Amino acid sequence: MTLLQHHPDPQGVLRPQHEVFDDAVEEAELVEQLGLDAYGVGERHAQDFLASSPTVTLAAIAARTSRIRLLTTVTVLPLLDPVRVAEDYATLHQLSHGRLEPIVGKGNDPRQLEYFGIDIADQWRLNREKYALLHRLWGDEPVSWDGGPDAWRPPLTDVITTPRPYLGHRPRVWHGSASSTESTELAAEYGDPLFSANAFHRMEKYAVLVDHYRERYAAHGHDPARAWVGLGSGAFYVGRTSQDAVERLRPFFENVMRTFAASHNRPEWTTIEEAIEIGPYFIGSRQQVLDKIAAYYERIRHDVFQVAVQGFGLPKADRVASLERFALDVAPELRRLYPSAVWEEEPVTAPQSLPR
Repeated sequence: MTLLQHHPDPQGVLRPQHEVFDDAVEEAELVEQLGLDAYGVGERHAQDFLASSPTVTLAAIAARTSRIRLLTTVTVLPLLDPVRVAEDYATLHQLSHGRLEPIVGKGNDPRQLEYFGIDIADQWRLNREKYALLHRLWGDEPVSWDGGPDAWRPPLTDVITTPRPYLGHRPRVWHGSASSTESTELAAEYGDPLFSANAFHRMEKYAVLVDHYRERYAAHGHDPARAWVGLGSGAFYVGRTSQDAVERLRPFFENVMRTFAASHNRPEWTTIEEAIEIGPYFIGSRQQVLDKIAAYYERIRHDVFQVAVQGFGLPKADRVASLERFALDVAPELRRLYPSAVWEEEPVTAPQSLPR
């Protein structure tokens, strides 16, 4: 996944914006060629990021791929009108022949709330209310809705959004979870899967939220076997050796620790060694990365593992090398040790990718 980060590198060089987009599309193509399962593009309306329009970026990726699933990491629902979300994402669902799986959530960056006139105190309520309407818009036909005198949009009467989802199948929606049982409860209530951010804190903080999700999922009467969980990563890099990986990432780690995102999320570590030891930083040799994922699996029992490929602003050659090592040397062992049913069914795919 990528949030299309756009901040100066350790030497102070800021890349042209189009290169960030080009890299994302080419990276998604590589993910497909390497036999991995999905590619995610986040949404972030703030400086240091270019991910304000994930649907547009994912549409470009859909045109250049034919098999991988397309995720949003995450769609910041409190900022958006569910009618527009239903239309835009159903369009992408059609263009990708059913490969889209949005991840919705309240978002992580408080700066973007001001852009849309949202009070921070309202973000959880809006996330719940807007998801309720989005869920109906992709299911019921027609939809009438009235949020009352203090609603965030005018009422709807007998509305059918178009296009409809591909072949009439509602996209599977995941719920992004990082800090609150608000997200885990919402996912459990609707019987949807959960995606843990697992980016800035120790394992147990996220594990407790996953435990809550599974408990509430069953309490709402859903089949516990389908309480699927995705697990994020604060950083990921498979090096030739442990020392190679740490020293290659050190200047980029220190650069990221000076950003707003790092200061806002207040990680418990200050050095890359501490981050690897106690945080969700999957950095090291093949065996070290396998061992760390195994440790998380023993506690969280996740079904999907997400590789953060662009978060540190590494040069493209380094990201490609790490992805290739992961796909060839790590992923096959993960699939053997921890088989997952979440994506057993092949998505409906286009007969071929569109020409460049």
